[in-house]
Amino acid sequence: MKQPSAIKIEIADEQTILALDRPLLRKAVRQVLREAGVRKARISLAVVDDATIARLNWQYLRHRGPADVLSFVLDKSDGLEGEVVVGVETALRTAPQYGWSPYDELLLYVIHGMLHLVGQDDTSAELRGEMEKKEKDILEKLGITRR
Repeated sequence: MKQPSAIKIEIADEQTILALDRPLLRKAVRQVLREAGVRKARISLAVVDDATIARLNWQYLRHRGPADVLSFVLDKSDGLEGEVVVGVETALRTAPQYGWSPYDELLLYVIHGMLHLVGQDDTSAELRGEMEKKEKDILEKLGITRR
């Protein structure tokens, strides 16, 4: 008999711009958790438009304008509970700069946000480099490489 997973992932699709590949998004979340050694987690992933992420960015961080991704650790007392919010319109605008699809850019935001949830930081050039390497490694494990 299959045991219930200790990893719960909820996806809220609050936009109408891109069709989401929910299985791939879940796989990315699980990959980050696995590599961080997290065995128990409740993750909420929200894919939203510019207006929504800009409002949250101001409400929680006092930053103006839309962001690519926001991450919130909600609880660590019984596993990791957290929320990742990604901006689909930012992905649409940014993807052409890197020569890949908005879907891949959005997936990068999910991975980046998840890395923050598991304790990764990008506040210095050295830490940013380490985080970018982890993002690249996870994307490659999911079959995605930047051109």
